[in-house]
Amino acid sequence: MTSRPGSGNRAVIRRAGESALLVETGSLEVSHRLDALLREHRPAGVTEIVPGPATVLVVAPGADPAALRARLSLLLGAARDAAPAPSGARGTVTVPVVYDGPDLADVAELSGLPVREVVERHTGVELVVGWLGFAPGFAYLTGLDPALHVPRLPTPRTSVPAGSVAIAGPYSAVYPAASPGGWRLLGSSSLVVWDTAADPPALLTPGTRVRFRAVRG
Repeated sequence: MTSRPGSGNRAVIRRAGESALLVETGSLEVSHRLDALLREHRPAGVTEIVPGPATVLVVAPGADPAALRARLSLLLGAARDAAPAPSGARGTVTVPVVYDGPDLADVAELSGLPVREVVERHTGVELVVGWLGFAPGFAYLTGLDPALHVPRLPTPRTSVPAGSVAIAGPYSAVYPAASPGGWRLLGSSSLVVWDTAADPPALLTPGTRVRFRAVRG
């Protein structure tokens, strides 16, 4: 079943490439609920589930598109009707951070706060993994203190070390592996957030709550 945006509670499910369907959920909360339902009751043929801010991409090569669309419509309805998950339902991960990043002083200047308060505000809130993107295991953490909403670097770095703890706009993140990046680096963590030998390989999955904790280097 498909519909145009704004047409009540009818499901909006679109083709995405040769073997995927994109479900428009309308909100991050519904995306998280649908993601959980799909992983608990995975339809036949589904090989990948990718939640986003207001969508869930379902990759299913070889699946019957009509049957999958009908199943997704039912699960989306259940996700919309479900009560919000209790706080901490997916667990809370504490990320130890040495706050000695090369952009910490710049973030303080941009936000008009002393460095000490930047650290206090970053550690003083509980964030939630919204979705994964950019690179495998790269979790966009929502709920950052608005005072720390600073722009990305004008010129991205060619390489950011794994474990770097960063902010950009309304999000925070822990770089899962060395990669280019334009987020502002507050510090670094020894916590491994991406391990290909683990199941799942990503420690920070959508809906997981995250707290940063300052530690000495």
